[in-house]
Amino acid sequence: MPSTGLPLSSSPILLLVASNVFMTFAWYGHLKFKAIPIWVAILASWGIAFFEYCLAVPANRIGHGVYTTAELKTIQEVITLTVFAGFSVLVMKEPLTLNHAVGFTLIVAGAYFIFRGPL
Repeated sequence: MPSTGLPLSSSPILLLVASNVFMTFAWYGHLKFKAIPIWVAILASWGIAFFEYCLAVPANRIGHGVYTTAELKTIQEVITLTVFAGFSVLVMKEPLTLNHAVGFTLIVAGAYFIFRGPL
């Protein structure tokens, strides 16, 4: 594999961030365009999701050389929530509440224990 100059541990994270941006738009972007027929929204979402897979599959393939599958899934979930929170506020103009902050904090606490190692 050609060298990108990035540490091997960073590449899957950057690819997962990019893939999550695509997937968030594929799953939720059509909500800004409710006047379009649902079949158009589905086809557009599939088209966007193709690019998400083009990033997510290599991210996991590269990442599995550095992280366990549980760690990869945890990284992906934390990235998903971070990207989704930004999308929710910036694109959908929906506020995040204290309940969201508490829920996200509990997920981050779970991530801590995944990476901490055996108890």
